[in-house]
Amino acid sequence: MTSLAALIPHLERRFLDHRVVFWHDPEGQYAADLDGLDLSDVTVVRVANDEYAIKNRLLHDQPTGKFLVYRPGTVPAGIGNWLFDLELAYGVFTADRSSLVSQDLGLTAGGIDEVVQAHEKFFNAGKRVQALKDLLTPEDDATRLRAKMCAVTLGQKEHTLLELTRTLLVENAKTQTARYDTLTDYGLDAFYWNGVASIYGYDASSPSLEDFILWVFRRALEGFVLDRPGGLQQIQLDFASFRNDRRSQDALSSLAKRASNDLDYKASIEDASFRDLVAVDLFEEADQKIISDLARAVADQAVTAREVTDVVRARQSSVWIDGYRQLYTAIAAASDLLTELATIDLTVSSFDEALERYRTSWFRIDQLYRQFTHARRTFEGNHPLESLREQVEKRYTNKFIYELGNAWQKQVDAAGTWSSSTIRSQRSFYGDHLDKLVRGDKKAVVIISDALRYEIADELGSRIRHEDRFDAYLEPMLGVLPSYTQLGMAALLPHRTLKHSADARTVLADELPTHNTALRAKVLEAVGGAAIQAEDFKALSPDERRELFKRTQVLYLYHNRIDATGDKPGTERQVFEAAEDTLRDLVDLVKKAANANATNIFVTADHGFLFQDEELPDQFFLSTKPQGDDILVTNRRFVLGHGLKLDDAFTTFRSEQLHLDDDIEVQIPKSIHRLRLAGGGSRFVHGGASLQEVVVPVLAINKKRKSDTRLVNVKALHDTDKITTGQLVVKLFQSEPVSDKVQARLLRAGLYVGETLISNDPQPELTFDSTSDEQRDRYQTIQLLLNQEANDYNNRSVEFRLEEQIPNTNQWRVYEKAIYTLKRSFTTDFDF
Repeated sequence: MTSLAALIPHLERRFLDHRVVFWHDPEGQYAADLDGLDLSDVTVVRVANDEYAIKNRLLHDQPTGKFLVYRPGTVPAGIGNWLFDLELAYGVFTADRSSLVSQDLGLTAGGIDEVVQAHEKFFNAGKRVQALKDLLTPEDDATRLRAKMCAVTLGQKEHTLLELTRTLLVENAKTQTARYDTLTDYGLDAFYWNGVASIYGYDASSPSLEDFILWVFRRALEGFVLDRPGGLQQIQLDFASFRNDRRSQDALSSLAKRASNDLDYKASIEDASFRDLVAVDLFEEADQKIISDLARAVADQAVTAREVTDVVRARQSSVWIDGYRQLYTAIAAASDLLTELATIDLTVSSFDEALERYRTSWFRIDQLYRQFTHARRTFEGNHPLESLREQVEKRYTNKFIYELGNAWQKQVDAAGTWSSSTIRSQRSFYGDHLDKLVRGDKKAVVIISDALRYEIADELGSRIRHEDRFDAYLEPMLGVLPSYTQLGMAALLPHRTLKHSADARTVLADELPTHNTALRAKVLEAVGGAAIQAEDFKALSPDERRELFKRTQVLYLYHNRIDATGDKPGTERQVFEAAEDTLRDLVDLVKKAANANATNIFVTADHGFLFQDEELPDQFFLSTKPQGDDILVTNRRFVLGHGLKLDDAFTTFRSEQLHLDDDIEVQIPKSIHRLRLAGGGSRFVHGGASLQEVVVPVLAINKKRKSDTRLVNVKALHDTDKITTGQLVVKLFQSEPVSDKVQARLLRAGLYVGETLISNDPQPELTFDSTSDEQRDRYQTIQLLLNQEANDYNNRSVEFRLEEQIPNTNQWRVYEKAIYTLKRSFTTDFDF
């Protein structure tokens, strides 16, 4: 029995809303203590067969007074209770614990007392009850009360079946059970499983989370098809939320791995082809199987490059893509590379034709090889691309590098001098690009990235053009010979004469040494220029960079990542990773230069390079050694000296043939051959005359005043204006190809009534990034599933919205919308 003093707060709360409180005490437990009840301004009235007199007093004699009407014993039922109408109006107070709790909750719907009685243990803690009260609304019924009790038990505010289940799945994925055990301890597990059965369709005699999880994944494998009213649409909708919502993504991935093992999914797809699995991403094994089979098909050239592109693009939406993106990138690059090599014709009739074909198309083979190798090498884990790697290495080395080297060598042998009638020399860089600007009192920045190969500069140009208000134009130069750092760096400076010192250890521009940044700065002083290392430039504040640029006519920035990595035997295999870092570095440098008020920016290099990731066989090394009267410098790809002995393994040049102002002779190993020297690496080399080494890029960059980038246009194509089932499928069309200045657009879709979302949450997103000129390649479809809220809006207008994210925010705005009428023949009665 609850003490009278403990009842006072409950009674006081009742009097806050009512002037009359009826107290039923069937056992008369409080009759003797009633006179000691201390309630301010409240008159206590005992019912003693004087119901009519009491009613007259309450309604007529004292219509504004506060009364506690105490009724001991059994109260007559129905019309036998003369106070029944007043009790209906003011409610009845009882002192048993369950009733007190029910009254404290402030709920008036039927069945509340029964809920409190059935879950007495839940209500034993005041803190827990208060947390529950914070969630309740006066309209809550017994079902909603239990749902919110579940929410409190699980330590959350959301009480929908979706959110309760999400919490339990996240816990289960961690192989923990504390929250579920508490739910069971409070007797709420049966309520939860009844909801799962009625709303999701999972009906088991002995339900458990482990069994439910396996059931869900089985249904997902079947496409959520089941013969029941509404099918399995709600679990299909919520399953998508579990997988795509950041709060539960990792948990669902863990559960998927467990379910895949339990269902032996790997064995079930053993005979499936990658084409059968393109649209499947339920389990990680689907991506593994696709990658394995697709890589094999590419290696065997049993699949077209177009189909590979389609498959790779489709897999970008896989929930497992983060673990496999690099492998898909590698496969796509390998497919394009092998496809181009299958039909490539490397025959040329002249020196200039070879240069032209390399700078317009052949460089792409080197680019694809780099992209393949980089993507493959950056994947961590057991590597599934070994057979494809072998095929790429074999075809790239033998079909391209070796055959191109031999074809190009014939033109080099036939050339009397190292010059082209179609491509300007690296020695004329300053005169061609900077002299006119400087003479016109205009300023420029030159970024020289050591060993920035032409194909890397091509990708850099694309990245620069992706930046708003930036334009970039790539053209080639014929690099100096030998194609090594000192000579290439000197050739880019303003000069009239260029030569080696007597010992060939230093390159002189107008008789001035040029082998470091400080010395090159001295050469530049003649034209009002300056030189600085890129890292030092980046370390300056924005104001310091602007001041530096302000006081110079031309500023040379020296960047060195590719060459510094490739020239060391311990790191030479990381040269393509260095190239990727260089691309990011150079975009950043260009932006910083532009922010320092530079509008004329040039990115160039001292030389290119040859690189093969695979260890080179003996056939790529010369068996002979250079000989001569005075050998000054011996490098893997060139020799400097006097009286060099002619040898069929080398191409020998006099200085005047190379437009150098000294008497030193130069020998270059023919084609792509190297000299075998002690120490150092051999995969990464430069100094020779291969096209990869001597076609040097000049990327001219300008910053515009007005914005020149935009997102690609997308149009929704609606086949109907009615929704008659539990889903809506809409076809979307990307109206043009994506390019440097027309950029990809990310959209999400949803169905709304006002601001109420009645479809998938989170909303499905699509990226429109197709570069294809073919319209048929630029269609996508999106499927929206109606949620529980949609049941309230049947036979009403609903709004289909495409939304785009507002830049630099987490907010979205409407991109396109259309009106549909929701006319479903039946709806499901979901409530939880």
